Amino acid sequence: MITVLHEQRETALPAALAGGEDLWLTAAEVLAATGWAWKPEGLCRGDVCVPLPAAEGRADGTAAAGGQLVRGERLNLAALWRRTGQPVAHEAASGAWAFGTGAGQRGAGLGSLQAPDFELPDLEGRAHRLSDFRGRRVFVVTWASW
Repeated sequence: MITVLHEQRETALPAALAGGEDLWLTAAEVLAATGWAWKPEGLCRGDVCVPLPAAEGRADGTAAAGGQLVRGERLNLAALWRRTGQPVAHEAASGAWAFGTGAGQRGAGLGSLQAPDFELPDLEGRAHRLSDFRGRRVFVVTWASW
C-alpha cells in the first residue's frame, strides 16, 4: 500500500508501483493524490498546465538529466517532482511518500506575508479556517506533547 502526502491531503493508492526512488502512478492516481490532471499537454490544474519535460528523442521515455518519466500508462511522479525542483521524501518500509513545495514557491508566498490557508479545531472541536479571519490579526498558539 502506497500513501501519498501532498499539500493538505493524504491519499492511499493500493495499485501504485514503487521501486527505489521511483513512484509510478496512473493518471487517475496522480489526480487523486495531487489534484493535478495528467493530460497530453502535461500536468494541469485548472487553466495552468506544466508541460512534461521532453524525453530528448528517446523512445523509452528516459530523459538525459533525470530518470524515466513515462512508462506505458504510468507517470513517475517522484522523478518529475524532483526534476521541477520540488522536494520528495519517502520511507520504503511504510510506503509513505511526501511531495512538498520548493523553496522558490514558498519564498514567493512570504513576499505577501500571508500564511497559507489551513483548518484547525478549537478546544470544543469546532473547525476554524485561517481564511475566515483574513484582514484581521491572528495569534495562533500550538502545542505538542512530544
